[in-house]
Amino acid sequence: MVKVSISLIIAISVQLLCQLFKVVLYSIKDGKLSFHYFFTPGGMPSAHSAFVTSLTTSVAVNSGIDSEVFAVSVVFSAIIIYDALRLRGTVERHSKALNIIYRKFLPNEEANFSEMVGHSLDEIVAGIAVGIALPLLFLYLFPIFPR
Repeated sequence: MVKVSISLIIAISVQLLCQLFKVVLYSIKDGKLSFHYFFTPGGMPSAHSAFVTSLTTSVAVNSGIDSEVFAVSVVFSAIIIYDALRLRGTVERHSKALNIIYRKFLPNEEANFSEMVGHSLDEIVAGIAVGIALPLLFLYLFPIFPR
């Protein structure tokens, strides 16, 4: 039988729950079911931040904050979170500017660059909060998860 890390299961579960939350949130905002948000990288909360933070939280609980795997997870998480905020945030701003330029100067051209790519600081913080809370909930409230 193949054994899978509980930390990996929790991280994937948190990622999927965040993406489902986006579908519900943005479907309500749009006034119609918008399932495409399940595959959208931007938005509230940052699923990237929640994903890596949940992994780090689960590793901290299961392996301890003095473990090498926790240290690797913290560094990995910091890089992903920084990238979601700074790099992909810049790409999002560029996409918005390009869409404005296309609409103004090339109205007959089909240009629709995705404007939901990066994350705001609020979305990052919400993702981190979800990434800490859900693994703790899973690990401490549901004893079916072995530690």
